[in-house]
Amino acid sequence: MEKFSNILVALDLSDIDDSLIKYASFLADKLKVKKVYFVHNIKKYEISALFDEQLKDINLDEIIGDELNEKVEQKFDSEVQWEVLISEDPYTESLINYIANKYYIDLVIVGNKNRKKGTGIISNKLLRLLKCDILSVPRNFHPEIKTIWAGTDFSRESRKIFNIAQMLQEATSAPVTAAHVYSVPVQFSPYLPKETMAPKIEKHAREKGEKFLSKLNYKGTVTTLIIPGRDSSVARNLLDGTKKNNVDILIVADKGANHISSLLVGSVTEELFGESPELPLWISK
Repeated sequence: MEKFSNILVALDLSDIDDSLIKYASFLADKLKVKKVYFVHNIKKYEISALFDEQLKDINLDEIIGDELNEKVEQKFDSEVQWEVLISEDPYTESLINYIANKYYIDLVIVGNKNRKKGTGIISNKLLRLLKCDILSVPRNFHPEIKTIWAGTDFSRESRKIFNIAQMLQEATSAPVTAAHVYSVPVQFSPYLPKETMAPKIEKHAREKGEKFLSKLNYKGTVTTLIIPGRDSSVARNLLDGTKKNNVDILIVADKGANHISSLLVGSVTEELFGESPELPLWISK
C-alpha cells in the first residue's frame, strides 16, 4: 500500500484557504501522515514598485506568517505536526516544486476555484513540474470520503491510481469504482451504425477491464463501471458521472495510454483541471 508522509498545502490568502486547511486536516488523520507544510508565496514585486515608501518599514513576511499561523491553528484539527512556510518568489509554481523536492513531499494540495472567482493556484505548469501527486480541492467541499472513483483507461499507465484507491479505501472503508468511458470511433461511423458498434465496444471494454483488474493484486473490492462516451469528452463524462453518483473523490493518472512523451500530461487530465471539477481531483504522478 502507498504510504504518504509529507503533505504540502498551497495557500493564497483567499477564502478557499479555509477549505484547504480543513481538508488537509481530514486527510492527515486518515492517512496518518507525519507532517503538513502550509506554503504561501508573497509576490512582493507586484506591489513594491507602487508602494515602496509605505512598505519600507513593514515586515510583510512576519505579518502574513502570523496571520496564516493563527488561521491554521484555528482550522487544522489534526494532531499531525504542521508548519507554515512563507516565501517571496516571482514564480509560485517553481517555488512549490522546489519546496516539494526539498521536503520530500508526497502530495501537494491546491485550491480549485470556480473560473468566475479566479483561476486559483492550479496551472498546467504545476501539473508538469511536480513529481509528486496533486490533489485539487474545490471551495467549501465537505471533507469526507464515502465514495471513490478511479478514472481508468485500463492501460499500464493507469495501474498506479489503484494504489491510491486502495490506500484511501483502507483508510476510509469507502467503496471504489473503476470508471471507464468508451466511445465509438468516428472514422467507422459512416460505414457501421452506432447501434451495431456500441454494444460490441462496451462488451470489449468490460472484458478488458475484468482482465486488467484481475492482474492488479488489489487488496479490496473494486466495482467496474463502463460509461458510454456519447457526444461529450471523456473528462466531461467522468465529471457528469461523479456528480450523478455523489462521488467524493476522483483519482486519475497524469497520463493514459495515448501519450507521446513522458514529459507530457495526458489530455484527459488537462481537461479535468480546466473543467473546474466540483469534487476533489487526485492526480497520480
